[in-house]
Amino acid sequence: MTNVAPESEPFTVAAILAEAARRTGGLDDLGAGPFVEPLALFLDSLEREAHLNDLGRLIARERALLHTVNRLNYVNDRKKFPEIANEKIVAPVFIIGFPRTGTTILHDILAQDPDSRAPLTWETMFPSPPPEAATFDTDPRIAMCAATLPTPETETERDRRFKAMHPMGATLSQECVTMMGEAMCTPLFHNQFRVPSYEDWVDHDADWSHVYAFHVQQLQHLQWHNHRDRWVLKTGAHMWGLEHLLRTYPDARIVFTHRDPVKSVTSYASLTTLVRQMGSDHVDPFEVARDWTARLNGVIKHVMQVRNAGTYPNAMFYDMQFSDFVADQFAVISDIYATFGLPMTDAGAAGMRAFIADNPKGKHGVHSYMPEEFGIDPAEIRRDFAAYIDQFQLAPE
Repeated sequence: MTNVAPESEPFTVAAILAEAARRTGGLDDLGAGPFVEPLALFLDSLEREAHLNDLGRLIARERALLHTVNRLNYVNDRKKFPEIANEKIVAPVFIIGFPRTGTTILHDILAQDPDSRAPLTWETMFPSPPPEAATFDTDPRIAMCAATLPTPETETERDRRFKAMHPMGATLSQECVTMMGEAMCTPLFHNQFRVPSYEDWVDHDADWSHVYAFHVQQLQHLQWHNHRDRWVLKTGAHMWGLEHLLRTYPDARIVFTHRDPVKSVTSYASLTTLVRQMGSDHVDPFEVARDWTARLNGVIKHVMQVRNAGTYPNAMFYDMQFSDFVADQFAVISDIYATFGLPMTDAGAAGMRAFIADNPKGKHGVHSYMPEEFGIDPAEIRRDFAAYIDQFQLAPE
């Protein structure tokens, strides 16, 4: 009997669950909340709409398996160590905002404060067993994670272009959009693959309360044996479920980053086009831009509605203008700390200043993009996003 290569197999829930069970030694409890149903939506959309090549099919299969395996392990570890559920998540700091508004570098800077705890790439890729403070910097999973990432010797031109947009590293902070994969509800999938039917569900029909219910469990899991004063978390995907974030974390501290949306939507079209080209030979940059611009416009309208409702009195918002951040990163950091009442220790200030000095603009290359490459009309974008631009007084760049 001839073995079939994994990339040639149809995407099915049964196959993903069977392989995930094999990789976890027979685990099959996915816990409470929807998972199998959205997994089926994702796999169906991959099969029908993603136009994947063989490498893309392999990448997509491993993406689905990563989150399924992690979900099984999170649930199983919680059974083995029920005291994880006693962990309290107090006044976490969230960074939200459109792409290309400084969210990634801001997150990495804040993570340098030894009193802050950001999820790192290695522990979100391999969360089981729960990380330990004593071995956090020497855990063998760091090397396991690094082995999955390009090195200077192996990276391609596409890898270099991606790194200029979004630095990668096993010990760099990771976004919640990746962790949301364990709830099988995340805009990440439609960034990496063309899955519009799945993303329609994410945009309009998903119940985000389940995402945040599991998000709490993930933070409890990661902090159980490596606790700090505060969590520092980041992703633009929190804009999709902002009301659920605020209900789940009523004492949240939220940094909302802002910039001319022409830059944001063009940058995101550039990033998405590049990422999808790794697994597909049929990526239309104009379609990517049209699709995501409309979706982001709907998301920002939703965020403004939630924000302007003002029904979360214990949460705090800090609106960060990208231009201010570019002008003086540490001054903005200091202002965030003052606004949220966070203590600025000497160690925290030194760590953050050192990271800023070591990571100047363009360190990993320059991300160049022009609206016309993606069929984007700046005047049209500014008209469609006028309410957002007016509320936050965003100057054109």
